[in-house]
Amino acid sequence: MPEQLDLNLLRVFDALLQDGSVTAAAERLHLSVPAASRALGRLRRAMGDPILVRAGRGLAPTPFALRTAPRVRALLDEAAALISTDREFTVAGLRRTFTIRVNDGIAAALITAATSAVAPGVTLRFVAEGTESAEALRDGSVDLDIGAGEVTTPDLRATPLYTERLVGIVRADSPLGRARKPTLKQLCRHPHVSASRRGRARGPLDEALTSVGLQRHVAAVVPTSTAAALLVAASAHVGLVPQRLAEQYAHTLGLRWFPIPADLPEVEVRLCWHARLDADPAQHWLRETIKDALR
Repeated sequence: MPEQLDLNLLRVFDALLQDGSVTAAAERLHLSVPAASRALGRLRRAMGDPILVRAGRGLAPTPFALRTAPRVRALLDEAAALISTDREFTVAGLRRTFTIRVNDGIAAALITAATSAVAPGVTLRFVAEGTESAEALRDGSVDLDIGAGEVTTPDLRATPLYTERLVGIVRADSPLGRARKPTLKQLCRHPHVSASRRGRARGPLDEALTSVGLQRHVAAVVPTSTAAALLVAASAHVGLVPQRLAEQYAHTLGLRWFPIPADLPEVEVRLCWHARLDADPAQHWLRETIKDALR
């Protein structure tokens, strides 16, 4: 008869995947090492997979374990929410890891600052945007998604956070940096950095330039606005980044930011989560904290 899975075994699985060590997982769960080792044996029989295999001096998760880990974490979170529904919820006593998908370094910094002061037991795991698939929210591998785009499926919830616009950045000591309001023609005299997670060199600015008979040279394409800001700080390039990022880091990085003299579209950034977490008090607290931090 196949080994039966229970909640305690799933907790062991989650700890093993987080720590990559039977000893560390035992310490986390207040178990003896032999007990944790026996639990790993039961997990292997129940799941039909080694879960962890030797890799040098340590243990490495199997592909099956990596695929399964987010769903197990989601089940444990749901179980915790079910148990705590009728109990008083205290943020200071919360011990939980939340995975947030976001491509904005400013958002990550502001959210971390807002949560760490009041919830020292909370860990925020930030992952970069990729395909933005709703499946990651459904299976629990991502708790919250912060980004642009419409929510089109009934099992997802969303709320607007803020509206963002792009501004130009250059090094403060560059000739362009000394111009109060650079013109489009001045911008085209300098090489540009394009921030695109899809690797695109063209964007809304290129359409605006084409409409007035101008063209820029994109010398580099990077995946994030943060990377663009760092590259601009070390070169004579021009970059386009969200205004919030420019306001926060321009002075620290020795940059100057300025509005782009073109009608570029503004982007509404929203917070998205799965409907099954609507009533989870810990998730509700985090959503409200994020909204307050990013307004």
